[in-house]
Amino acid sequence: MRQKTRHSRAFARAIAAARTSAPPPPLNLNLLSTSNLHLLPSLAISTPPGASHLLEYLAFKATHHRTHFRLTREVEALGGHVLGAASREQMAYAVDIPRPLVAEGLEILADAVLNPRFEPHEVAAAAARLEADRAAAGEAPPQATLLEGLHEVAFTGGLARPLVAPAGAAAKITPDALAAFVAANYTAPRLVLAGAGVGHAELAALASPMLTAALPSGSPRPAPPASAYVGGDFRQYGSSGLTHTMLAFEAPGGWRDVPSAVALTVAQFLLGVGGSFSAGGPGKGMHSRLYTRVLNRHAWMHNCTAFSSLYNDTGLVGVFASAESGKAADTVAVVTAELASLASAPVPAADLERAKAAAISSVLMNLESRAVVAEDIGRQVLTYGHRKPVSEFVGAIRGLTPGGLQAAVKACLASPLSMATLGDIAAVPRYDAVAAKFK
Repeated sequence: MRQKTRHSRAFARAIAAARTSAPPPPLNLNLLSTSNLHLLPSLAISTPPGASHLLEYLAFKATHHRTHFRLTREVEALGGHVLGAASREQMAYAVDIPRPLVAEGLEILADAVLNPRFEPHEVAAAAARLEADRAAAGEAPPQATLLEGLHEVAFTGGLARPLVAPAGAAAKITPDALAAFVAANYTAPRLVLAGAGVGHAELAALASPMLTAALPSGSPRPAPPASAYVGGDFRQYGSSGLTHTMLAFEAPGGWRDVPSAVALTVAQFLLGVGGSFSAGGPGKGMHSRLYTRVLNRHAWMHNCTAFSSLYNDTGLVGVFASAESGKAADTVAVVTAELASLASAPVPAADLERAKAAAISSVLMNLESRAVVAEDIGRQVLTYGHRKPVSEFVGAIRGLTPGGLQAAVKACLASPLSMATLGDIAAVPRYDAVAAKFK
């Protein structure tokens, strides 16, 4: 108890020092500011299973300095908004605050993330709410179910662990287990503070005394748990009348292999996304391949969407399709042909230029959001050690050639197939028969 008291007093002194020593904010036109704390790793080492998912529900609850009621009222009084989110490799906590109140918002963010109290009743309530949300949602959307199943069979190690807490797992996680997880992982080498709408010098001056007082130094950032791509087959019966299928392959190198990641991202826009009534937006509509060559030709196909899930060193790219159950075999054949066509010959220059323009448009439009900019900074620093300029990615997209796209897709399709199916699985071709079509 004495150590907690001394720690709390040190944190309070640091807060006061930051408020008095920070330079006045520079004049700018940003009326709001977003600050994010990103932590690495997240679910890849989530022990016990579901801890990261439960921490998302426990974000911005009681701390050693505030009750949950006080924290909520302070955020409301500041006109702010807070958010916690878990992903497979990272945790993110964000506060959106009026520009003149950056110091106050940053102090709440640091306190909530670094000093959680994990009151037993709050942990139990969060676990109950997590399970209630699961029940209220009924069956998960097919894409979510298949993506979870796909990771389970595609990888071994950290990335094979579930993103969503398994049923009943959250209720078994104790406050002490959560505190141990935070103490082991929420340390200086694993954390990045990112801000948008606020100058770097001002953010650093405000954050330094707060984080120095509260953040354990920890050991140098360890390597995340190994995740090896192996491929595999996941099948789950469903009686909706539709059969949903994902065919995917490894994205070798993940985000750290920028040329490959760029090429596969453009390939995703070339294939396109959307359902039978999809229209508008980059990568959607009548010009994408999956729209013109699949949805327009096959009335029984309800959805055909290219997708990707990229991580630091690996990832998944593929196609999700929903069709009438009696057409399950035809669905697999159509998707197989579309994926193989990208590797068999260079795409027409006009199609590639359209996909490149759509990819650039998506990148630039996303970065118009202050919250996306803050998130982008945090994730890139954790991945690359710095933030790459937007011009580097745009330049890589513009420099992609038909041959470069073909080579990247060939490398991808050379990995073992990962396949996930939900629906009338008896009508779906065998895994080995589908995998043989890519050899």
